[in-house]
Amino acid sequence: MGIKEITPRGGVPSPAASGTYRALPAGIWALGLVSMFMDVSSELIHSLLPVFMVSVLGASVTTVGFIEGVAEAAAAITKVFSGTLSDYLGRRKMLALLGYGLAAFTKPIFPLASTIGWVFAARFIDRIGKGIRGAPRDALVADITPRELRGKAYGLRQSLDSVGAFIGPLLAVAFMAWLANDIRIVLWIAVVPAFLSVFLLIFGVHEPEPAETNPGARNSPGWAGARELPRHYWFIVLASAGFTLARFSEAFLVLRAQDVGLTIGYAPMVMIVMNLAYAGTSYPAGAAADRLSRRTLLIVGLAILVAADIVLAAAASPSAVFIGTALWGVHMGLTQGLFAALVADAAPVRLRGTAFGIFNLVSGGALLLASALAGLLWSSCGAPATFLGGAVLAAIAALGLLAYRGGGGTELT
Repeated sequence: MGIKEITPRGGVPSPAASGTYRALPAGIWALGLVSMFMDVSSELIHSLLPVFMVSVLGASVTTVGFIEGVAEAAAAITKVFSGTLSDYLGRRKMLALLGYGLAAFTKPIFPLASTIGWVFAARFIDRIGKGIRGAPRDALVADITPRELRGKAYGLRQSLDSVGAFIGPLLAVAFMAWLANDIRIVLWIAVVPAFLSVFLLIFGVHEPEPAETNPGARNSPGWAGARELPRHYWFIVLASAGFTLARFSEAFLVLRAQDVGLTIGYAPMVMIVMNLAYAGTSYPAGAAADRLSRRTLLIVGLAILVAADIVLAAAASPSAVFIGTALWGVHMGLTQGLFAALVADAAPVRLRGTAFGIFNLVSGGALLLASALAGLLWSSCGAPATFLGGAVLAAIAALGLLAYRGGGGTELT
């Protein structure tokens, strides 16, 4: 049967599995809040960054697509090494702290930037920090969460992450209005929540002892462990890459809104709308993934992405862009936490960091390609063609999931 059909483990739900979000470990809440504060900072910046690059620094849309793609690919590549290293060391929090700290210290570069090169450097280093923290943090979520609660755990962390991702743009809109659209001053404000995130991680997250999660011998760092990952894990990786090819950088959502007449001061409203939908969907989708067919949830997510792309392609006003952006956020909420839970379930405990690292490497490479192609398509054929191309790729990915037949058991097949 396709992707694993989820039923309560053992036929009867455990008290934890049948409970609410209150059953989740305190460390999941702390990690979620760490993500939330960092995303307040990052999205405050990123909701203004496309407009800043195009309107203030004079960059082309193709350049924006290239910068976004390279930055996200850098994060994905770094995740491979940090994930493998966390498996070898048996320590996740140290690497997560390094990543969050690096991201925090790069935030002042954005308001100081006078050329597109400075923005590229800041975005690149910031995403390196994301890459360092990503796989160890995701593996740490699995380390401290009972298996029957992983869908909820990843959903909650993603939901809090998305809460930060809409608070950031909301603050951007408010401060742009208050400060008469002075982008540089608004970008300085983003430095504060970034450092709050680092302090919360230091004092609020307890890492289990290695013996609690990985009683076996250490893995040798490198690619040797990848050969031990099961076949269904690799299908999860390929499926995620297919999804990512259909979903390019959210910077194009902001540019689309500006393209149909949204003023510069309200451009961050696009990210507010997207992340409200993202945050509102992530936890319910994660809880549903603990009980229902994961394959069905992924297909529904792709169908919603197709609808979002069609609305965005046809949009002639900011209100239509907001509708398409909300659908985009629902797609993200249905799929992103679910993929993390699928990776955690498929990977052996001692290879969990490596598994998340490879997963994010492939997804990041797909995002680089998708964003570069979107920028080129926008420049050569216009904005509608960019989103229609995304709709076609999403439809192809959905058909692939419908057509795929694999083994049963615990596979995403």
